[in-house]
Amino acid sequence: MCQSYRFTLSLREVEELLAERGIEASYEAIRCWCAKFVPQIAKNLKKLRPPQSRTWHLDEMVCTVGGKGMHLWRAVDSEGEVLDLLMQSTRCADAAKRLMRKLLKQHGPPERIVADGLRSYAAAARELGTDGKRRGDVLVQYNRAENSHLPVRRRERRMQDFKSARSAQRFLNVHAAVHDTLARQRQLTSQATMRGFRVEARCAWSAATATA
Repeated sequence: MCQSYRFTLSLREVEELLAERGIEASYEAIRCWCAKFVPQIAKNLKKLRPPQSRTWHLDEMVCTVGGKGMHLWRAVDSEGEVLDLLMQSTRCADAAKRLMRKLLKQHGPPERIVADGLRSYAAAARELGTDGKRRGDVLVQYNRAENSHLPVRRRERRMQDFKSARSAQRFLNVHAAVHDTLARQRQLTSQATMRGFRVEARCAWSAATATA
């Protein structure tokens, strides 16, 4: 089931891959399995991840949901791992505040907030008492949040847009947990180190699925 979240594969393609391995299952059965088991697996994966850094990189992107544009607000840490995300219809201070409240509740106060010059972040930070930690001029570090959108954008194109805000939120929550666990940047990593990362990721996946 992780293949449909880790790679840009449709459920019908996963059905064909299973058939090649002698497992007969329809794409609808795979969809039901994903809906039932994968959210709990994602929760288990998040519990197994090491503590994230206390630097928040915030950004938002426009996604097409049901033929309309909606805003996906995302927060990642200094390593690019997703802290939280929220699909919302607006790009205002209230929307930024909802995301930051979730972050404060789950992760506590940050040491630093890196964001662009959107005024919604400044207004939300002032109201929540984190304005002194916001930095809107660190362009190189801000790219951390920009780059984290790329896997979502690839999935959006492959899925031919999301059908509803609820289904998009549910899918992206799981996608973030699976991608953070199984995906690794290879540019500056040796083959031996990559093999070690793969072993660690598979062990985490096995532990997460054993209790799902």
